[in-house]
Amino acid sequence: MPEPLKNLLHPALVATLAEFIAVNAGAFDKARFFSLATRDMQQLELMQRSIQIRDALVETLPAEFARAAAILSASLPQVGRSGLTGWALLPVSQFVAQRGLDDFDLSLDLLKQLTPHFTAEFGIRPFIDADQDRALATIRRWTDDENHHVRRLASEGTRPRLPWAMRLPALMRDPQPILSILTVLLDDPEEYVRRSVANSLNDIAKDHPDLVADFVARHVEGASSERRQLLRHASRTLLKKGHAAALANFGFAPLSGIMATLNIQTGSVDFGNPLAFTLAVTNQGAASQQVMIDYAIHHRKANGSLAPKVFKWKSLTLTPGETVEMPRQHSIRAITTRQYYPGGHRLEILANGAVLAGGEFQLVMA
Repeated sequence: MPEPLKNLLHPALVATLAEFIAVNAGAFDKARFFSLATRDMQQLELMQRSIQIRDALVETLPAEFARAAAILSASLPQVGRSGLTGWALLPVSQFVAQRGLDDFDLSLDLLKQLTPHFTAEFGIRPFIDADQDRALATIRRWTDDENHHVRRLASEGTRPRLPWAMRLPALMRDPQPILSILTVLLDDPEEYVRRSVANSLNDIAKDHPDLVADFVARHVEGASSERRQLLRHASRTLLKKGHAAALANFGFAPLSGIMATLNIQTGSVDFGNPLAFTLAVTNQGAASQQVMIDYAIHHRKANGSLAPKVFKWKSLTLTPGETVEMPRQHSIRAITTRQYYPGGHRLEILANGAVLAGGEFQLVMA
């Protein structure tokens, strides 16, 4: 079994956090902080642990935010000196988000200092929610920062639907204010940053599909391979749903005469073993066609209903009369992001977003 995510925050990490802060805060009560931060920690999940550590910081750091911010800034790694890094900084960024809203500029500057050592994408969101125009004015300046972590913070922290984080309802309703940020970063030299831009555009596509399809259309013409890959990744939700304009952006027209035969080789799958299937797809049309093949697993839920999850597979060009056979194995095993239930499941093959073939299989669990 994989290590539980909650164990990324643990008592030894809290002790390290206390040590670095104590070096820079003469009156810091390490024992009290550690006691508050680790109380019943084993029973808490990851974000619950982080919030408890944040609250312990609130109780033990100076009440004046400027003094607390100076201590935290001094506790970060400096040239020739180690400091706070990694998951210990998640509750630190949450502390800034809770205590620093009245010190807007100081807080955003501290989060900018923090992000090269652990992302501050969660911490900046309350500032965007509180005063979007003021926050975005600062964040736009980060897009040309020499540090790629800071540039990524500009795209990742403004994502309307960032996972695990508070949503940004105003940007969900109207994402136009962040499109200028994403446009500047389209050709960023770091793939780390470009992937964040793609994820933000994909977030926007869930609420404004036509807007993102149009954005991609305006930026895909003559694009480098890196930008084209970014735009394709940004369009993944639209492509899975068969959005016509999004498909057209990458040369996928409505199909004609594409036929498929699906053979599910494991009609009964023991949990932990893969689902094995083979697809034979034929172009019975009169012209060559670009075909994007995906597949959807309709997973059984606790209440017995089925919910689909689409997985990318393969893109190919089929000439008239051509048949291509494609074998596939799909892993069905314990993961942290899905709860499996035994019983009937469904597999569907999608071609340019439309269902091409399907079949049933049974999942057997001990």
